[in-house]
This record gives sequence, structure tokens and C-alpha cells, in this order.
Amino acid sequence: MAFSELLDQVGGLGRFQVLQMVALVVPIVWLTTQSMLENFSAAVPSHRCWVPLLDNSTAQASVPGALGPKDLLTVSIPPGPNHEPHQCRRFRQPQWQLLDPNATATNWSEAATEPCMDGWVYDYSTFTSTIVAKWDLVCDSHALKPMAQSIYLSGILVGAAVCGHISDRFGRRLVLTWNYLQMAVSVMEWTSARARALAMTLNSLGFSFGQVLMAAVAYGVRDWALLQLVVSAPFFLCFVYSWWLAESARWLLITGRLERGLRELRRVAAINRKRVVEGTLTTEALLSAMQEELSVGQAPASLGALFCTPGLPLRTGISTLCWFAFGFTFYGLALDLQALDSNIFLLQVLIGVVDIPAKIGSLLLLSRLGRRPTQAGSLVLSGLCILANTLVPYEMGALRSALAVLGLGGLGAAFTCVSIYTGELFPTVLRMTAVGLGQMAARGGAILGPLVRLLAVHGRWLPLLVYGGVPVLSGLAALLLPETQSLPLPDTIQDVQNQAVKKATRSTPGPTVLKSTHF
Repeated sequence: MAFSELLDQVGGLGRFQVLQMVALVVPIVWLTTQSMLENFSAAVPSHRCWVPLLDNSTAQASVPGALGPKDLLTVSIPPGPNHEPHQCRRFRQPQWQLLDPNATATNWSEAATEPCMDGWVYDYSTFTSTIVAKWDLVCDSHALKPMAQSIYLSGILVGAAVCGHISDRFGRRLVLTWNYLQMAVSVMEWTSARARALAMTLNSLGFSFGQVLMAAVAYGVRDWALLQLVVSAPFFLCFVYSWWLAESARWLLITGRLERGLRELRRVAAINRKRVVEGTLTTEALLSAMQEELSVGQAPASLGALFCTPGLPLRTGISTLCWFAFGFTFYGLALDLQALDSNIFLLQVLIGVVDIPAKIGSLLLLSRLGRRPTQAGSLVLSGLCILANTLVPYEMGALRSALAVLGLGGLGAAFTCVSIYTGELFPTVLRMTAVGLGQMAARGGAILGPLVRLLAVHGRWLPLLVYGGVPVLSGLAALLLPETQSLPLPDTIQDVQNQAVKKATRSTPGPTVLKSTHF
């Protein structure tokens, strides 16, 4: 691959790549806070029905002074499933007989209760304001919360569906300026083959730091509207400096934009202090070095090529499935941390903290074991951790939280793998289209993930069974993908087919030769 040689000349891992990485990781960190925001802005505070005896000063005046708030709560609100005050029902009339120390559950019936006809009273000790309390997304309206999460993620799905293809047609930087979903692969195309996995891992660590940052910001800002403003404002700064980012020279050259590609290569050589190389970069040198790639790369590539070109449909289908498994399970679990009945701020921090060694470990495994076994193993192990939670009693909250955090950590490792693996499976002319398709699948999975929680009405274990089963099956399917470790990035569709031919040639046994030996 001629471009790999050109990149080595101008510097495949130098000052430019470091600056580019920092400039891209910063918005990734804040992008993660946007994704995890609803754990806090849409937190469900403790609540109960509004009742006159407790919440109406006029009605309270007629209550005997010897009765305190606890007694009034007993006669006004029936006990719920966990023996706490019921969150969605109240007594039609005060049940004064329940104040008798000898009163039992038979002293009242379900017919004596009714839904919360006059609204709810919320506990604001943890969050001063959430969208759940503002719009009463509880009880009969509780399904609106996961639906709202799915609608939000649907908007990201549209971006993933459109921007990958657009960036293959009009360039990475232009799309990146308006949509940071495509940033990771742009980094990879500016990095040498030996440092590709490292660059992508550092890039994905931005999501880990974003998890921790989200917990810290939410702990300090407890109002949902102010919290959204705080996590959104930094993107103005990212928008301003995004114009400095370099366009992918690989993409520019493959699509025939030689002059712009030459300028970007010279710019990188100057930043990396490769002054001698900078002077030797000419149009004639590029034409000579990349003659084969340029002649093949002029053919337009479309989304249909991912499914119709020999050698690509299997890669497209399985890599898309891996993206889907990550988005489906991760967002289904990570956007419902309250279900674990633990400190939500601590859980958010733990997810980010566990994510860091998981991704660093996946980097080591990618270089030692290869892409295929690491991708398959991370998905299968994360799925098994989640499935194990179906066997843990609900009362063992600490163990349930630990298994959930480990499962999410495994999904973080799987995300690192699929980000690297997808970029190496597809040629430059289709790389962003393939990544955009993968991101579209991830967002499609993310849309479905929160809705699966509604299956809990048929059994508390049922959502976990689905969340765990999908990554396990996807991980097993990943074993069918080809290994790409230490291979140069393919620039054209022909390069992918040549890799398949070389692999088949190496795996085909030579002719059998029989020798006769006299004893």
C-alpha cells in the first residue's frame, strides 16, 4: 500500500497525530455526557400519591393533633410491593382502622384504593428537578421514559445513517465539523499501521472519562435544565477548533483530489518536523507512488457495494451485528442504573473506571491474540455476566451491581474492538460508509434497548435474558470474520479481494508428494 509508505515519510505517529487525538478526544468526553445524561436528568425520584390529609393544609386542620405524619401516611397510602408506601395508589377514604396495632392486611382490600387522581408528591432530596417529576412520567405513564430515550437515540440513528456515506463523498473534516460521530476513523487514517490500535483505544477511552465526568457534573448540578446546559456548552468550543482538523489525505488521494491531499501531507510533515520530506512531496511523486491505487480508486463506491461485492457481504453483516449488540445491550442497561438500587452517582463512576482497564486490556489482547478472538471474547464474556444476573436474588444488590458493571466493562472492550476491526475490514473508499452503517446499527440497537425494559411486567429476569443473549450470539458470529492483525489498511475494493486471495493461497495445501523409502 503506497499511502502507508507516504504516511511513514511524513510521520505516522508524531506531534500532528498527538494534537489531532487530543482535539478529537475532548468532544468525545462531552459527547458521552450527553448519552448518559438521562440517568440523572430523567431520574425517577421517590414518589407517592397526593392526598389531602398530608398535603392540604385545610384538611390537616381537621386531623386530631395526636396523629403525626407517619400515622397519616398509614391511613392514606397502602403499602407497596416492597412494604414501602405505594407509589401509584392511594386509599379512597382514610383507613383509620389501620392505626390499630393489631390491624392486618385483611383490614383493607384493593377495592378501597384508587390511582393517584390528584397528582404525585416527589422526594427532591437527591435531585431538585427532573423531567420525570416535571411531566409526571410515573405509574401509568412510566413507559414514556424509555420511549423518550428511544426517540432521542433515533435522532442519532439518522445522523449515523447519513453522515458516514456523506463523509465518503465530501470528506471527513466537513462532516466532522457538524457531527462528531465520525471522528474515530479519521484518526485511524492519519495513523501508521503499528499505532492504529493504540490510537483507536485512546480515542475510545474518551468515553470512559466521559462516564466519570458525567457523574461528577451531575453530582454538583441537580437541576435537569441547568445540567443539560452545562454538558452542552463545551461543544461551542469544539465547533470552533474543528476547522483546524486535517482532512484525511488517504481519502483525498483515493478520490482523486491530489492537490488537496498533497497540501495536507506537507502540513503534517511540517508539524512533525519532517522538513526534508516536505520538500520532496510533489504531484509527480504522488502519481508515481500511488499509480495503481489512483487508477482503481476513481470508481464510485456506494452502500450497495458493501452487500454486492464478493468478499464484503459477510464482513458487512457480522460487523453490523457486533455494532448492534453493543448499542442494544449497553444503552439498555446503562440508561437504567436506578434499577440496580444502588448509589447512582457511584455506579456511573464505576462504569467509567472499570471501562478504562477493560479497554487497555483489549488493546493488549488485540496485539497478542488478534482482532477476531478479542472481538468474540469481549462480547461473549459481557453477555455471560449479564445472564448471570438472572440467577442472582434481587436482594443481593451489591452482587447484581458488580455483575452489571463488569458486563458494561466488557461491552466497552467490545466497542474498542469493533471500532478498530471495522476500519480494517473495509477499504478507504467504503470505510466511512461501513462505519456509518455500523453506527446506524448501534443506534438502532440503542433505540430498542430501553424498550426491552418494558418486558419486565412479564418477569423481572426477562430483559436481562435478552440483553445477555444478544452479545453472546453476536460474539459467536464474529468468529466467522477474517483476521486483520498487522495487515495494512486496504485502500480499494480490489485490495480486500487481494487479501482474501492471499489468505486462500496460504491455506491451500500444496500437491502431495509420495516418497518411497527402502528400509
